Amino acid sequence: MNKRKLKNAELDRKSIEEFKEAEKTPIIVILDNVRSLNNIGSVFRTADAFLIQKIYLCGITAKPPHKDIQKTALGATETVEWEYVEDSLELVEKLSSEGILVYSIEQAEGAMMLNDFIPETNKTCAVVFGNEVKGVQQKVVSASDGVIEIPQLGSKHSLNISVSTGVVLWDLFSKFKLKKS
Repeated sequence: MNKRKLKNAELDRKSIEEFKEAEKTPIIVILDNVRSLNNIGSVFRTADAFLIQKIYLCGITAKPPHKDIQKTALGATETVEWEYVEDSLELVEKLSSEGILVYSIEQAEGAMMLNDFIPETNKTCAVVFGNEVKGVQQKVVSASDGVIEIPQLGSKHSLNISVSTGVVLWDLFSKFKLKKS
């Protein structure tokens, strides 16, 4: 059969242990006061897909285990390393002091368009995604090494956080893997 869809058993998925031992993409995700449990679960699932190093859940962002997070994460809370940190700004300052480049995903003055952004592939970078209504806190944006904006040409100029995360992580993953090849 031509173009037969593959069965799950044919996809060579990693076990939890294989995932934990696999070389990670040097990207950290920071969720700054994300309200939706389904969005949080979707971020975990996307982070699993691209072997993301770690997720930080900050402020009002809920933590696993929670049935609504689990519903969309489909087990990714067991594979992707995560940690809760109350204050996003303190976390950004700590990561910066460790040499990690932190970028807020936001629409702001001086933002670089995602398609033009070239990550330093010899360094870990952290990307901050904000609240569904208010976005990334201004104090966190100000403390970031830079701001990355997803180009949007329609009338809405906003994407759901889970969609934004998918777009950004795929783009960065691709750039890290291309540089490595």
